[in-house]
Amino acid sequence: MPSHVTAPLASPELSQQLERTEALSSARFVDSRRRLAAGSAAEWMEAGGAVALFDGPESPMTQTFCLGLFEPATPQLLDTLEHFFFSRGAPAQHEVSPLAGIECLALLQERSYRLVELSSVMYRTVEAAPEAPEDVRVTAVSDAEADLWARVAAEGWRDIAPEYYGLILEMGQAAVRKEDSCCFLAWIDGRPVASAGLSLAPPVAHLAGASTIPEARRRGVQRALLAARLRHAHEHGCTLALMGAAPGSASQRNAERLGFRIAYTRLKWRRDSPRSREQFSRVSTARGIRAAKARWLRRCR
Repeated sequence: MPSHVTAPLASPELSQQLERTEALSSARFVDSRRRLAAGSAAEWMEAGGAVALFDGPESPMTQTFCLGLFEPATPQLLDTLEHFFFSRGAPAQHEVSPLAGIECLALLQERSYRLVELSSVMYRTVEAAPEAPEDVRVTAVSDAEADLWARVAAEGWRDIAPEYYGLILEMGQAAVRKEDSCCFLAWIDGRPVASAGLSLAPPVAHLAGASTIPEARRRGVQRALLAARLRHAHEHGCTLALMGAAPGSASQRNAERLGFRIAYTRLKWRRDSPRSREQFSRVSTARGIRAAKARWLRRCR
């Protein structure tokens, strides 16, 4: 694919476009979870330009996007968003673009939010997809292969975060079946070794769900998956691709090598519900006592 589309420069308008795309991708995931699980409490809503998502109190999907980007963040808006989360037993968490402005960040601090995560929001044009290794085959996943995709995705995280293995298996089912999306598997020697997902919101495509089993790493499988997703996005009317990575991580460096540039560093803010704060205080006290006992026992040995 010859490249002739120039990537836009960082701006408030670009941030609105990227954040809205990820919000829409996440809302589709929540809808998919609700369709798949009878009695699921998964839900999302839009208020004041922000999109609030609930997928369970412990789910990484439970948060907002776009706060302060389309409309100013106000105490009244935060009251509404906090009620959405607190009434469901979840903390209020907001993924906030720095282009929302200092006033938005100051308001969060005034309400006792704490900063819990940073992420690099990255983008590139979908044209000129990278060359893929010849020994890697990439296939689009059907609904019938949802279990397989979920298992590969979970296996890729088992050595990094084993405590999330079951959750990733669960979430994988919904990821494969969400609307306007396509999931992919990479194969080596007839064996599936890596997974990746793509959500379409033309003109932007959201890339997520990248996972590689340990023994297949450093063999170009994610490069092959990226190439396949960029081609698919281009064929479906997208001009830009979006992804996120931890600042300074191997994922970020790999993305930069493949043509992604950093748009901005996004900040995730959290405020626990009053009930959660009481429980956290009791748990922290108990943990502190246990840790002190353990230190004392080590000194006595």
